[in-house]
Order: sequence, then C-alpha cells, then structure tokens
Amino acid sequence: MPNAPALPTPRPNRLLAALPAKEYQRLLPKLESVTLAFAQVIYKPGDTIRHVYFPNDSIVSLLAAEDHHASLEVGMIGNEGMTGISVFLGVPTSRTLALVQGAGAAVRMNAAALRKETDHVGSLHRLLGRYTRSLLTQMTLSSACNRFHTLNARLARRLLMTQDRIGSDEFRLTQEFMSNMLGVRREGVNKVARELQRGRLISYCRGRVEILNRAGLERISCECYRIIKEDIDRSLGKG
Repeated sequence: MPNAPALPTPRPNRLLAALPAKEYQRLLPKLESVTLAFAQVIYKPGDTIRHVYFPNDSIVSLLAAEDHHASLEVGMIGNEGMTGISVFLGVPTSRTLALVQGAGAAVRMNAAALRKETDHVGSLHRLLGRYTRSLLTQMTLSSACNRFHTLNARLARRLLMTQDRIGSDEFRLTQEFMSNMLGVRREGVNKVARELQRGRLISYCRGRVEILNRAGLERISCECYRIIKEDIDRSLGKG
C-alpha cells in the first residue's frame, strides 16, 4: 500500500488553519492526508459517515438525490469547511450525495474521533458551530437562488465560489455537473455558457472552464454570492 501524502504545512484548509496551534498539534495524529478524485462519491444518502474531510484545493458538492441519482446541488464545500457536518450535530448518516466536483488534496479524520473531540466545547467545537451556520446559510440561499434568480446569475455565482475555493482561474466543470448545479437540462447549460463566452467572461471547452473576467462575473452574479462569502469569512474570524 502506498504511503499517505504528508500533512501540508501551512494548513491550506481555512477551518483547520483557524485553530490555535496547540490544538491543531494535538489533532495531528488523528488527521490523514488524502487525494480526492474527480466524480468520487464520498457519501450516498443513508450512508454511515465513517470519515469527515477537510478539503485543501478540492471541492465536494452536496446534491439532493432521488433514488441515488443526483438532481440538484444544494451546497458546496471547499477549503473553508468540512464534509460530514451532521456528525458534529450528532447524526451519523448522510442525507445528501457528497460528490467530488474538484479533484485535489484533502485531510480526513475518523468520524468517531471528531465526535470525541467535539464532545467538549473547545476551539474546534466553536469553529464547527459557526461553520454549520454558514453552511446552512449557503444551502438556504442556494434553494432560493435556484427558484428566483436567472441562469446567468446563478452560474456566475457558482463559478466565483469555485474559483475562491480552488484558487485557480481554470478548472474542470462538466455539462453534467453544471446541469446538477443549476437544475436544468444540458441544453440550458449550453445556452447560458455560450452567453458568458460571448461576453468574454469565461472560456469553456471540453469540460474545462477558464475565468477571463472575474469582475464581469461579479457584476452579473446575484447577491447570494456576496452574502455567502461574507458569512463564511465571519465564521472563520475574517470579518
């Protein structure tokens, strides 16, 4: 069996980075570096959560699923957070499909170890409490956004959120994922992607997106992007 990747220093996951150094050092023996593959299933609805994941430069999409088939993205988790937040809330099973949308590195922790660590109110407990609130804000706004905002604004929001978490102007994003994200057929995805390309905001070819004009995307994005970003920053003590 190949050796697991070494834990990165400094801590690229913002939630772990917000921990006091002494507490992080105490957690180190319980953390394991892993690589997440594109389209890898982390949890299915009803699965027992055996590990939680702290993404570094990877992204996990939370999808509302019907008969285990993804239908609509309700949240995304990148370097600002942790998958399997229900474990922290005392629920050992997943209610969503957690699917890797951006391949990359992550740090994982045994779910039982996380429960033990958060049984007492310390820095990790407080951080996860604030992060839970920001994730619920994201999921609530995403539901309203999918109902009331235009496709252009919704796709712009999602592209900006992806760029924030990956830290790159270019990333993989298939039509299938965009269809799940926006809750529309692929024909609708193609139409809105072409509009953003004509406006020279993005380049999209063969499942890869390059952001050409971030300021332009911010102008057409709905207000949800700003609210979600500011809420996450507050949860991590950045504002």
